[in-house]
Amino acid sequence: MILITGGAWQGKLDFAMELAKENGKERIKVAEGASDSYDAAFDSSIIHGFHEYIRRILDEKKSMDSFISSITEKNPDVIIISNELGCGIVPVDPKDRQWREVSGRASVKVAGISEEVYRLVCGISSRIK
Repeated sequence: MILITGGAWQGKLDFAMELAKENGKERIKVAEGASDSYDAAFDSSIIHGFHEYIRRILDEKKSMDSFISSITEKNPDVIIISNELGCGIVPVDPKDRQWREVSGRASVKVAGISEEVYRLVCGISSRIK
């Protein structure tokens, strides 16, 4: 598992596509957290918008830990992309604050089980694990 994090629109998806190709993926399937099913995350090469899956999990009152465990079990070689939400302005809306907190905690958990972790800024990657 590989985690890629950073701010919005920093080139994370392009970088993930490059990593997938370098890791021998010929057919790259991308699961979009904002719109694709949870099952799509279990068989895609890349999960794009992991933080959006977390938002949906909160809205549907599902377990974030169960979702992460299922990804780990069913798709251990996946590349996960998650926006860093904790570096900006603290949201006024309590629901958005909860999403920010849970997304951060989910990223910490995924980083802990990932073999590699990257942070992207202005399209430049830094390997932090």
